[in-house]
Amino acid sequence: MMCADLLNLEQEIKTLESLNVDYLHIDIMDNNFVPNLTFGIDTVNRMREITTTPFDIHLLTNYPLQIIRSLKIQENDIMTIHSECKDDIMENIAFIKKQKSRFGLALNPETSIRKIHKYLPYVDVILLMLIVPGFAGSTMIHGIMEKVGTVKNYLQDNNFDNIEIEVDGSVSIDKAVYMKNLGATIFVGGTSAIFKKDEKIQNTITDFYKIMK
Repeated sequence: MMCADLLNLEQEIKTLESLNVDYLHIDIMDNNFVPNLTFGIDTVNRMREITTTPFDIHLLTNYPLQIIRSLKIQENDIMTIHSECKDDIMENIAFIKKQKSRFGLALNPETSIRKIHKYLPYVDVILLMLIVPGFAGSTMIHGIMEKVGTVKNYLQDNNFDNIEIEVDGSVSIDKAVYMKNLGATIFVGGTSAIFKKDEKIQNTITDFYKIMK
């Protein structure tokens, strides 16, 4: 949603809802973990009041739990924190699971899946960052898509086939198709796929769905 028309955010949300998107991906940044600020707690909770579409909330913050406690979490949401954060990850997991939300754990480009092995029994979604996080429109890191296949193989080899793989960062349609074949199942659409300049999101989302079937 950070790539949407922020001056017409309610209309953008209503349009996305009418197109039956699976989630609204909402980045919350603290200007510390990454050098940017995006949506705050009040804004996210207000967004909740105008749509029934589940939220995919991605917390790019050092201390996500203090924010999560103030969010209106629902059962079908995905709540994702970063494996590199300074918080107690198990404490975050316990709180999120208590709300009956899905728990996501994000990996920065340089972070290996092996570093989070002990958390995998509690993880529903692994979010792979394909860019240096912080800003919309960043360029995908060369060769990073192959990490999808590496993570998929690791999950299968260790009997965690139930964990979904989400990809975020410069996800164009052609790259999404490639990563789907590698094992990704959730795709964050930003300026490369959905919120394209001078194109209506009704058309870009329709095109995305057609190709991804």
